[in-house]
Amino acid sequence: MGGYPEGAPCWADASLSDLAAGKRFYGELLGWTFDEDAEGTADAKQGGYTSAFKDGKRVAALQPKRDGRMPTSWTVYLATPDVHALAARIREAGGQMITEPLPVPPHGTMALAADPGGAVFGLWQGDRHTGFELTRKPGSFCWTEVYTRDKDQADAFYESVFGYEGGDPGSPDEIGADFRTWSLPGAEPGPDNAIGGRSLMSDAFPAALPDHFLVYFSVEDCDAVAAACTRLGGRVTAEPFDIPYGRMAVLNDNQGAAFAVLQGSGT
Repeated sequence: MGGYPEGAPCWADASLSDLAAGKRFYGELLGWTFDEDAEGTADAKQGGYTSAFKDGKRVAALQPKRDGRMPTSWTVYLATPDVHALAARIREAGGQMITEPLPVPPHGTMALAADPGGAVFGLWQGDRHTGFELTRKPGSFCWTEVYTRDKDQADAFYESVFGYEGGDPGSPDEIGADFRTWSLPGAEPGPDNAIGGRSLMSDAFPAALPDHFLVYFSVEDCDAVAAACTRLGGRVTAEPFDIPYGRMAVLNDNQGAAFAVLQGSGT
């Protein structure tokens, strides 16, 4: 499990009201297995934090909500070698820290931040646990993007804080949205090197929906997974549709956490 460069998505977890129900849902939907001996692990001592595995490799985690007021949601974490320095840059750029850097020994140090539009994301300075052990394969993380109502503000924030190279993959008419890809500093901008992106929320989105990140998981059959989501008690919020990079759908799990699935050319 190699380290991740700063700004790269390196981990994702879901905060749920019912951890057992979440394990049943994702276990069947994405073929995940989970830590079954959690009583004696460091994960369990951190409040029931439970790692998910695909083909024996760590791909995500589920955790019980510590407070009923917390959102039921997925959080993506961006890697950093120095979480304190990154937190300072976030503040300087107009963002805020929701959870200050918190050591999670022996795994690393985490924090939660929000951009100027309110979209929440995690920071992770890995030590023993540096992040995903499998990505872009069925049942694992493959993409993330921030949905915003102020694209200029979002672009300026992320490209200044993380040094992302922005790329415009096409006109909104061509790709179905006002969209921008982000590549790590020094990489050629564009879809081939992109690690995430920004999408402008149109009038089709509910007015009450705040700026947010959406986490994508790779699947072999988008339509079959969408149908299974409904059967397992979840909800399809965007029926399967084709995009230039494959076929995707936006889903809510059986407790309301939103995520997306993508059937791409590599799956």
